[in-house]
Amino acid sequence: MRFKNRRAAGKQLAESVNLSLAALPPLPTMVLGVPRGGVPVAYEVALALHVPLDIWLVRKIGMPHQEELAAGAIADGGVEIWNEDVLAYDGLKPADLAATVARERAELERRRHVYCGDHRAPDVRGRRIVLVDDGIATGASLFAAIASLRKAGAQEVYVAVPVAPPDTRLRMQSLVEVLICPLQPENFRAIGIWYDEFAQTSDDEVIELLAKARQ
Repeated sequence: MRFKNRRAAGKQLAESVNLSLAALPPLPTMVLGVPRGGVPVAYEVALALHVPLDIWLVRKIGMPHQEELAAGAIADGGVEIWNEDVLAYDGLKPADLAATVARERAELERRRHVYCGDHRAPDVRGRRIVLVDDGIATGASLFAAIASLRKAGAQEVYVAVPVAPPDTRLRMQSLVEVLICPLQPENFRAIGIWYDEFAQTSDDEVIELLAKARQ
């Protein structure tokens, strides 16, 4: 099983999300995409559910000299989480990555301005939030996003992703009301190998999809 691209993955994911929500009591619902790659997926989910689409800003904190390895993540609302095992392997503490955190906070704010203008983070208080990304690897970004949404007052948090490794899914499942993930390969390796097309999502595409959703 593979996905053609993020939009196709979103359409398939939307079917599973619809089934999960169908029997639940009514609650104001919002889909939040994690920029950038999660937004095309989230667009299709929001379209199928007929609910608003917005974004929830998160940035991974990469290890020195190995930026793809997540030492932690930051999210809206000033939330920071850290992977103590990863830090300990190199004998590091969060304070040692202060410069990286500052850089990623600046990028988070840049994205907020580009995507949202003067608008701040969406009001999630009392809502059922469906948090969508294009996949989970270590899960650092989504762990931070979940903590941030709880802090901001979300009543329920659902995570919906097309693909994730089974161990990460299990660790995350206890933190949310529902975790929806159609593909959980044992030989996971990386998110991109489960897509035929996995080019980087551009700022322009995020802006375009958010504008279409608001219409």
